Amino acid sequence: MISVIIPAYNEEDRIEQTLIDYSKGLASRGSYEIIVVCDGCRDRTAEIAAKYARVLQFPRRLGKGGGVIEGFRAAKGEVVGYTDADNSLKVDQFLRLLEEMDRTGAGCVIADRKSKEAMIIESQYLIRRMASESFNFLFSRALFGLRVRDSQCGGKVFRREYIDRVLPQLVCTGFEFDVELLWRLTKAGCAIGEVPVIWKDDKGSKFSFKYIPSMFVSLVKVRTGLNKKT
Repeated sequence: MISVIIPAYNEEDRIEQTLIDYSKGLASRGSYEIIVVCDGCRDRTAEIAAKYARVLQFPRRLGKGGGVIEGFRAAKGEVVGYTDADNSLKVDQFLRLLEEMDRTGAGCVIADRKSKEAMIIESQYLIRRMASESFNFLFSRALFGLRVRDSQCGGKVFRREYIDRVLPQLVCTGFEFDVELLWRLTKAGCAIGEVPVIWKDDKGSKFSFKYIPSMFVSLVKVRTGLNKKT
């Protein structure tokens, strides 16, 4: 079974189409579950999502990473993945990640928007793209030594055995979570594959530049061992 986690914060205006599309697409592969993690939602996200998915509700903000972690804990699938609520990565592209995992046997496969083979239908604002490139170079590559082109794209799939190995170690709960997760997977011996995807930016992103200082501090602590779980 494949478990797909969708962290959501006040997504009532756009999550339903995402859930309709993913329900249809995942059904074509067989057994699946969708887990929507309502991260302090104050709108109708949970009510809408309950028609299509298992819903986990938390009254306080968990952060993007915190929501995914709770989804990992609840997931029942042998393969676990996550994607964004805004449907920027369509289900046909998400299914390509699973196909690549089947083909190569990789323990993790991630969507890649940076490759020459990727297609961006509607790109992010220039300043957001510049920030993304800087983050990928300074943190993913320079600080953590990750050899992936796009650590931050929302679409990722994993074999359960590797998630079980690293889940107790995860400490990042914000948008920096992806970097820590990929780093710990690499340290656990997990091969990471990348698939160039078709992707469309949604201008309603919940990311804000105000998060960058805390992301920086959190990742430096992880890399230096100051944030290590005991």
